[in-house]
Amino acid sequence: MGKIDDYQRERERLNQLVLSKGNLEIKRFFSLDSQVYRPGAIPKKYKEMLGLVASLVLRCDDCIMYHIIKCHEEGVTQEEFNEAMAIALVVGGSITIPHLRRAYDAWDELQRTSR
Repeated sequence: MGKIDDYQRERERLNQLVLSKGNLEIKRFFSLDSQVYRPGAIPKKYKEMLGLVASLVLRCDDCIMYHIIKCHEEGVTQEEFNEAMAIALVVGGSITIPHLRRAYDAWDELQRTSR
């Protein structure tokens, strides 16, 4: 798949490295991060979209990629993705445009490979 596969392999490798050190506080934070995205009053799909918007506003490409993949897995539509990106741009301002471009590139890669 290209960039998506490369990202997922590197993320898995680095997560294993971090978790292998046995730091309880880091493991607890990783667990908390996973728990807040579970389905609840807000469906998982929308939680991932919230994570995507926040990540774009914070300009974290690694987090943007992660949430794009999760949004795709949760069935976010092109229209929903477009609206989320518009919200992120309005909140984050023009400084987020380079991240927005890369987000659309990753989204398009996922859309092309899932057909």
